[in-house]
Amino acid sequence: MDNKKIIFATKNKGKLKEIQAVLSDTFDVISMEDAGININVKEDGTTFEENAVKKASEIMKISGKLVLADDSGLEIDYLDKAPGVYSARYMGENTSYLIKNNKILDLLKNVPEEKRTARFVCVIAAAIPEPHNKILTVRGTIEGIIGYKMQGENGFGYDPIFYLPDKMCTTAQLSLKDKNEISHRGKALKLIKEELKKFLL
Repeated sequence: MDNKKIIFATKNKGKLKEIQAVLSDTFDVISMEDAGININVKEDGTTFEENAVKKASEIMKISGKLVLADDSGLEIDYLDKAPGVYSARYMGENTSYLIKNNKILDLLKNVPEEKRTARFVCVIAAAIPEPHNKILTVRGTIEGIIGYKMQGENGFGYDPIFYLPDKMCTTAQLSLKDKNEISHRGKALKLIKEELKKFLL
């Protein structure tokens, strides 16, 4: 097993950029596309953990290599933690985030700030092949509120409406470096990096 090469089970270029920024000093992270794998793993779990583990395990079985997969989403307290585990498929898989973000802003139109609490959650699973044959999971979160309008050009997904009161900006207004310092995915990536070092380095 090449201990430094990792396939990250994503086709999302924005996500891959964030992942490589955190892990590339220790590991050689490639996408499924780079690894020549073109399948869609059905995310039918009811938790972030279930989906991440399923993706990592299935791609590991196909490739025989170490695979990381994440499942992440936005939990909005006022909407009973929706869209949650269905964040990517909210309002339909092919619905643009512009439409999704506008819909959420609309649902929270007259909701006061103290009831707009939300968090991004990211669970990363690592499927490590033989001789270890092990599954690891870690979880990272970042707390914020849903803003009153979309702001910022950086990031992707729900970033333009996720406002950080202490930073006085949305996660779409942060640089990639600053976002990785504090984001749910940045935190989870740092945790999984330490876990993998114990096994592989």
